[in-house]
Amino acid sequence: MIEFRHVSKRYEGNALALSDVSLSVAKGELVFLAGPSGAGKSTLLKLIAAIERPSAGMVKVGEQDVGRIASSALPYFRRKLGLIFQQQRLLADRNVLQNVMLPLIVVGTAQAEAEKRSRAALDKVGLLDKASSPPPALSGGEQQRVAIARAIVHRPQVILADEPTANLDRVSAGKVLDALKSFHSVGVTCLISTHDEEFLQAADRVIHLQGGRLVGNIGQPAHAFVEERLS
Repeated sequence: MIEFRHVSKRYEGNALALSDVSLSVAKGELVFLAGPSGAGKSTLLKLIAAIERPSAGMVKVGEQDVGRIASSALPYFRRKLGLIFQQQRLLADRNVLQNVMLPLIVVGTAQAEAEKRSRAALDKVGLLDKASSPPPALSGGEQQRVAIARAIVHRPQVILADEPTANLDRVSAGKVLDALKSFHSVGVTCLISTHDEEFLQAADRVIHLQGGRLVGNIGQPAHAFVEERLS
């Protein structure tokens, strides 16, 4: 599903965010990207989504070389992705249901179908009862779950979540993680970046980054990673 071949990313000012990263993620995997702030986790996710382009090497999603996708084709490419970032960017002048419907309305989905699918997505994350609420009336954890519903309403093949539990209390973070796991359980490939090692046990595999480089065995299961870190 996703492959990195000797990928490096250098930003303006000569800052090296990723250095010679090679890895692959199989269809249907739940993979966590672990590492401290500045390790390169966000950059890796942005390269998959073609928000950034590699300075060297190749990133493939499915059969597509992401670095070669024309700008005009990016909206079509991103329809296969569900993107979840720390800043939810929910629109305060629309209610929760209308926020979730937006990705479907943009691509021309009929109003009735968009509403039906959006209600189903909200139900999946346990927030159907908040459909008519304005986003500012929700807690931080609830807003993040609305962002997850919006990210999956178009039925993506891959979910990319960048520190989705950051700044949330433990209960709210657990609900966010449970929502992501529920989509993984039906075959969606999930990459989740986190610096919170308590959540790593839920992963099929952990990829650890430090200073823009892979650290340790990228094929190790989550429990082995946690045991190694704690030993």
